[in-house]
Amino acid sequence: MVTFLPARPGRLADVPSFDRTIGGAESNVACALAAFGHTARWIGRVGTDGFGDHLVERIAGYGVDVTAVRRDPARPTGVYFRTAGDRGTGAHEVAYYRAGSAASAMSVTGVDLTAARAARVLHLTGITAALSAGCRTLLHTLTAPVPGRPLVSFDVNHRPALWADDEGPRVLLDLARRADVVFVGADEAEQAWGVTGGPEAVRRLLPEPNVLVVKEGARGATAFAAGSRASGAAPVPEGGGTPSAPGRAAGPRPTAAPSAFEPALHAAVVATTGAGDAFAAGFLSATLRGLPLRTRLRHGHLFAAAALATPGDLAPPPARDHADRLAALGDDAWGRLRLGPGWTQAEQAHEQAHEEANTP
Repeated sequence: MVTFLPARPGRLADVPSFDRTIGGAESNVACALAAFGHTARWIGRVGTDGFGDHLVERIAGYGVDVTAVRRDPARPTGVYFRTAGDRGTGAHEVAYYRAGSAASAMSVTGVDLTAARAARVLHLTGITAALSAGCRTLLHTLTAPVPGRPLVSFDVNHRPALWADDEGPRVLLDLARRADVVFVGADEAEQAWGVTGGPEAVRRLLPEPNVLVVKEGARGATAFAAGSRASGAAPVPEGGGTPSAPGRAAGPRPTAAPSAFEPALHAAVVATTGAGDAFAAGFLSATLRGLPLRTRLRHGHLFAAAALATPGDLAPPPARDHADRLAALGDDAWGRLRLGPGWTQAEQAHEQAHEEANTP
């Protein structure tokens, strides 16, 4: 979608102007992964309008492959407006204009399934499932437990305002149970499925995914993994190769504790929108690199901290070397870490100055 951010705080009825940017759960993840040095492809559908041009050009600007994006001459590109207030407050407003959009027309026949299945990791979200019956069928097809499918990552992303009926919770639970890696907020699990009792209760509801990540906002996140496959799916080499989907084909996997908790960072918060997508990107990045389960959670927190410090849905992640250094801190140092506004840019500027000072 094209996202319109308010020029100042206040009700949508009172805000006089908005700044245009881009948003969208799956494209946010793709852009963050590409900016971090991974190969990423975004598969979507936009209109043949100026907003569609803007989306495709901006996403490609992050280094994402957009060759599988299809243009729809009969439907517009989706847009949404939101207030500057935090999503967790009663003053927060979001106005979606997605009904009849090009994205809502995605279907099994209207998407390049070959391109989707060629990925090493296929990331999906519950937002797409909410857009239409065709989108729902598409996600059901992509999550089917067939031999050789990519590692399927699914972010529940429960957004009640997007569902035209009360089937959302059931559909999301079914999709989560078919995925290999699942991200869900404890608050989402309670709202959608009535689950209380913390991450362990969510795991009891969702024992099927090989890796389940339960996010608890400012407290932190817990990751559960299946038995000896505790560190998650088999590491995917950067140079290529397709991971075996857990439970579908044999393959070596590292062993670690069956669960891990990592506290969230103390970070500057400008807006929370997009932080969940950034967390998923950080966790998946570390998964692709075969890092331990706790380190995957830390990379998720670092990516989320970068997003929290910006007003838009999307923020460049920290440089890889910087993220690796921070993720390797001891527990006490991690707990004391404070990340202020612009912390990723400040580190990049410091490294550039260091390189220039040491260049003959």
